Amino acid sequence: MSVLNRRAIAALVVAAAAALGGTTACTTQSDDADGKLIVGFVVDPSWSHIPVAQQAGYFADRGLDVEVVNFSTGVEALQTLTARQVDVTTAAAVPTSAAVVKSPELRVVADGARWNGGRIVARRDSGVARLADLNGKKVGAPQGTSGAFFADSVLAQAGVTAQQVQVAPSAIVTAATQGNVDAVSIFQPYQAQVIAALGDDAVVLEESGGSFVDHCLYLTTAATATDKAEDLSAFFAALDAAGADLAAGTEGSVAAVSAATQLDPALVSGVLAEYDFALELRPSLAEELAAKGAWAKKAGNIDASVTLPDYGQFLDAQFLGQPAPA
Repeated sequence: MSVLNRRAIAALVVAAAAALGGTTACTTQSDDADGKLIVGFVVDPSWSHIPVAQQAGYFADRGLDVEVVNFSTGVEALQTLTARQVDVTTAAAVPTSAAVVKSPELRVVADGARWNGGRIVARRDSGVARLADLNGKKVGAPQGTSGAFFADSVLAQAGVTAQQVQVAPSAIVTAATQGNVDAVSIFQPYQAQVIAALGDDAVVLEESGGSFVDHCLYLTTAATATDKAEDLSAFFAALDAAGADLAAGTEGSVAAVSAATQLDPALVSGVLAEYDFALELRPSLAEELAAKGAWAKKAGNIDASVTLPDYGQFLDAQFLGQPAPA
């Protein structure tokens, strides 16, 4: 299995943006040859199955030739799937809730992991010691992602009015350490990187009541689900084997994720313990997507005139050996 270089990644993103704008783009999606899959991977421990399956040889064991293209956010990855530049991709529930409305040919084929480690990380020298101190402050997050959703939800629940500022994941550590923002709300591994970079200046703010579970999804298109059904079944069988390694915290799985995320193995080991990596796809996910879709509509990521769909129609559990959602 090979990993596409940065130039190829940039080309995919440009093609995806063109397709979303109504321009027909040439696709590089794999043909129907048995065993060939192009997979979009948001470089995040949420989808650790992919690097673990790669390093352990689980793809090759099942006759798969998997090519991986890296992305920093699910928003970018979903654009590329919509443009049919990849066969399957990863994305969290928040960007997925908006993407399927705009591109109803998308299908959620697995809930790969659940994570409830969302936290707002503030800078102590900004005068922040608790959530209430964020009134009037700047909170950085990649807009349209689970980081922005989490911040908005927690701050609203706490009755705090803060200014959300767009910060790309790759810039989040710099924004926090240089004082461009007073706090950040970000998914892993960036959350761990911010905490490590701030050191004693980091204030990790717990959620104010309730709970937030981020669903870490795998998606394909309806056409690919039909044309490459056997390959997708083999792909998820390989991911299932990787999930067992992750659940056991094997040395090989930690090393694979450390290499993919460029994080220290000790840090990776702690982060992985926050996740439930069992592959599933429960009908209740439709309700989660609907709630996040309502937020996306309020935030302007879905047009205000759009009526939100029945999200259950986008769930397809056939590759996990589960019955279709009722």
